[in-house]
Amino acid sequence: MDQTVYHVLLEGRTMGPYDRRTIVGMRIKKALTSDQALVGPDGSRLTVGDLIERKPANTFYASRSASFLPVHASYPAGLVQAKGRGFDVPKFRGEIEARIQGDMLRLAGRYRRWWTWKDGRVKLPLKDVAHAQVTGSQVELWLRSGPRGALQQITLELFKQNNAGQLIQWFTAATPRPVAAGGVLAARSASVHGLWIAVSGTVVVLGLLLMVLLRR
Repeated sequence: MDQTVYHVLLEGRTMGPYDRRTIVGMRIKKALTSDQALVGPDGSRLTVGDLIERKPANTFYASRSASFLPVHASYPAGLVQAKGRGFDVPKFRGEIEARIQGDMLRLAGRYRRWWTWKDGRVKLPLKDVAHAQVTGSQVELWLRSGPRGALQQITLELFKQNNAGQLIQWFTAATPRPVAAGGVLAARSASVHGLWIAVSGTVVVLGLLLMVLLRR
């Protein structure tokens, strides 16, 4: 495990030192940006994005797959959230690997169970990704996870917009997430409510004018 520590440059001051795992965790939580400057122990400067792109040696997500499927692409990533039932996605902490292997998206990383850390992985079929979209450097996926059409949402932090754009291109059968029906109904309700307020205001004004005319 790489124990090299770095200082974060922030408004002319240095903060830290922090090891790689801490910096990656801060990036996932958006406490740092990929463009944030770091200072290495030898005085060299690099960005958070540059550090994350440098995969450390002996990393936990080294090739351990029992199959020999071709690896088409691999990206450092972080799990932001996994919502809904379906695939058993471990509660990964810190940096993970998002790998396109064969017809699968393979996520591998470490998660905490009780008082120990464990290595885990999950394989998500590309064909089961119904919707996919990019928001900044994050990729949001909605996977078909049940017979009733329920969707499981998984959000990944790719640290760089370019990586996010490359990853989403592998989901060729996916479409952008449609606007939720609830959101459409809420918008229509708000429009109708606003229209009734305008009509009511007009009626009140006309009523007052009529009263004035009748008194004269």
